[in-house]
Amino acid sequence: MLHTGAVLSFEDEQRFLGESRERHPYGVALWPAAIALAHEVASRAEAFAGRRVLELGAGTGLPGIVAASLGASVVQTDRHELAMSVCRRNGERNRELGRPGAGSVEYRLADWTRWDDGARYDWILGSDVLYAEAMHPHLRRIFESCLEPGGRLLLSDPFRSASLRLLTALEESGWMVSLGRWSVGEELSPRSIGVYELMAPR
Repeated sequence: MLHTGAVLSFEDEQRFLGESRERHPYGVALWPAAIALAHEVASRAEAFAGRRVLELGAGTGLPGIVAASLGASVVQTDRHELAMSVCRRNGERNRELGRPGAGSVEYRLADWTRWDDGARYDWILGSDVLYAEAMHPHLRRIFESCLEPGGRLLLSDPFRSASLRLLTALEESGWMVSLGRWSVGEELSPRSIGVYELMAPR
């Protein structure tokens, strides 16, 4: 996987988040939440074979690459051209190591505030995408309009307070929400990451 450096520690993350987004789009770093989500996807191999998957804020692309390796047709999206370039390069690097039964990956620049994808997906993936409360209404609209009936969301997050507020609001409006946990990083200071599975109200 191509990315800007080692997996971010908590201290690295705080420093990175404090820098200008114009200088460093968030998606060019390999965030612990992406690693946790990739593990979660890999643990559900049969659930992704032959399915349509949308990855929001794909960044380096790890979870979507894993889903494609399991036979899914994946659409990876990000609003930053640099992040999308890194994502595409990682996809190409992993296709060279492809195996029979692998799925496909499509890359799209997309802005959540001007979302125009009318397709429906069996899975929507997002790693650490819930941190900005101003984006919550846009994300909810995408979740509601792009998820197939009976489809599921998998969202990984390091328990950010803003993220928990959106997840709580979704649960209160009828979404089924369940939580799994992964530990990511060095043995001395692993990061605890939540992976939330959500199903829309029936």
